Amino acid sequence: MALKCGIVGLPNVGKSTLFNCLSSAKAQAANFPFCTIEPNLGVITVPDTRLTKLAEIVKPGRIVPATCEIVDIAGLVKGASKGEGLGNKFLGNIRECDAIIHVIRCFEDDNIVREGGEAVNPLQDKEIIDTELQLKDLETIENQLSKNQKMAAAGNKDAKVLVSVLMAYKEVLEQGKNARSVSFESKEEQQAAHDLFLLTTKPVLYVCNVDETSAKEGNEHSRLIEKIAEEEGAEAMVIAAKTEEDIASLESYEDKKLFLDELGLEESGVNRLINKAYHLLNLQTFITAGEMEVKAWTFQKGWKAPQCAGVIHTDFEKGFIRAEVIKYEDYLYYGSEAAVREAGKLGIEGKEYVVQDGDIMHFRFNV
Repeated sequence: MALKCGIVGLPNVGKSTLFNCLSSAKAQAANFPFCTIEPNLGVITVPDTRLTKLAEIVKPGRIVPATCEIVDIAGLVKGASKGEGLGNKFLGNIRECDAIIHVIRCFEDDNIVREGGEAVNPLQDKEIIDTELQLKDLETIENQLSKNQKMAAAGNKDAKVLVSVLMAYKEVLEQGKNARSVSFESKEEQQAAHDLFLLTTKPVLYVCNVDETSAKEGNEHSRLIEKIAEEEGAEAMVIAAKTEEDIASLESYEDKKLFLDELGLEESGVNRLINKAYHLLNLQTFITAGEMEVKAWTFQKGWKAPQCAGVIHTDFEKGFIRAEVIKYEDYLYYGSEAAVREAGKLGIEGKEYVVQDGDIMHFRFNV
């Protein structure tokens, strides 16, 4: 699924350091691969211990993890919505993303100049980025209003719906709030809102970049951002980008694990970031397990069995008959597909079955 998260933030907050660290995730996820499509676009494997545990039972030829795309968008500056710092280009890159990872500086370091040259101020940094995105959205809304208000006044039903949506967004944006705070009840309004592709409707994960001593529990700066994120209904996490860079420089998985143990961390911040990005996109995983491969397949949360079958091949969805489903915990407990069947734990599901994260699936179809 070609869904991607864009990493945004002011210059010198640690965006590119984090992006570069993602290339080392292969060593922290059982040697899964990382590839770079373009200098600022990476396809990142999603760490999933379920695959390796299933592989210990099935002993497949290979393991194929789920992936998501991460885009490193060059640092935005104040005035980006008006074209400052090539702002229009960068804002256009954000528009192409499905979710936003907003990196915020939450560390003190006199050797790294903060944009504006002032003391570390994560709330102000967040507001600068928010304001630029909101101003760009207001520009989009003003353009759409000028096109549709006359048609709405003339009785065009679609234009009336769109103008209603635009005015609702305009009201909150002018209050300095993000458009994602607005919700619509009717399907017509929801579709009109979706088709606007506003920047501030995208789901966001605030990443608080802290120093090594704060890598586990954060600090006063990160806690301010976490509080605001909770008020917004957004997600937030703490990560020490410089520490992740040090971890990435280590050659073996064992050395990386030892480093994490010394810091009192169960897993790297990079792994947590990848998993949060995956879920930020509202993605889940079902699994196929056989002698050839144990493979994770990506689907949108809430999809039914035929849609998930179509992820493997369109013919599977067209000719869908049923899905044979084993719960991950049952597979581990009984130790084989045959044992699961014998215990009566294999589910036979039809077209209305909503696939759950971690389901081990086998689809029956006829074309």
